[in-house]
Amino acid sequence: MSCISLLIALSLHVGLEGDYNAVHPHARCTIDNTILGAYYNSEYSLSSYVGKVYNYNNLEIEYGLVTGYTGSNIAPMLRIKKDNFFIAPAYEVEGNVGVVVGFEFRLK
Repeated sequence: MSCISLLIALSLHVGLEGDYNAVHPHARCTIDNTILGAYYNSEYSLSSYVGKVYNYNNLEIEYGLVTGYTGSNIAPMLRIKKDNFFIAPAYEVEGNVGVVVGFEFRLK
């Protein structure tokens, strides 16, 4: 049995001013509640991450560390999922704060 999942996320960046990628191919390995993976991020770059998943009622809360973003070599990661929908905090180096909302579906 493989821990690998292949996914695609579609996102919308709310409250931010930049020109952001909205299509995110994603490969993930999940073992128990530990996650690690890589995806094509909002800044048109490759990100890798490691983290944990916490289930609370019908929500999945993902948290950890991620690479590949402007302004920090390693940044905190937080994403809240309900079924295939997700929301995550976002910020721009210029100081703007917003959210990323999206839909993720599994290819494998």
